[in-house]
Amino acid sequence: MTPEHAEEILAIYQLGIDEGNATFETTAPTWTEFDTAKLPDHRYVAVDETGKVLGWVAVAPVSTRRAYAGVVEHSLYVHPAARGQGIGTALLRHLITSTEAAGIWTIQSGIFPENTASLALHQNLGFRIIGTRERIAQHQGVWRDVTLLERRSPAIHESAPPTQPTSR
Repeated sequence: MTPEHAEEILAIYQLGIDEGNATFETTAPTWTEFDTAKLPDHRYVAVDETGKVLGWVAVAPVSTRRAYAGVVEHSLYVHPAARGQGIGTALLRHLITSTEAAGIWTIQSGIFPENTASLALHQNLGFRIIGTRERIAQHQGVWRDVTLLERRSPAIHESAPPTQPTSR
């Protein structure tokens, strides 16, 4: 993902926003806002043979607190005309590989329950539903639920030494 992709990335983001089941956002950010919010080492685009962007995935840290250094929240958008071709799966697999290689142990996301295709995609790649945040916020004047999902890296968790309880 480079600044040369910015216009197409933000256009795909806006298409997802306009569909109404992707995010609480109502307009795509500027490229500067987008670029500043996303971690540079974990953002990818899928392009066709002409270089046209078909989809993108990127992560943002969930917190600045040191304890959460290995936890990110991701966004994944595929152009409506390119859906059903495995692009989302490929992008998410690439993201999982890159975050695990960097020591990130949890990828999380909040997805509207109505977005059944996204929920299925995530569950097929090892994300589990944590729960539902009921009526968490309004979207275009309507209270909406958000399904929370996470993927914990088995590679990182299996290799980590067990923690010892401490006494006070």
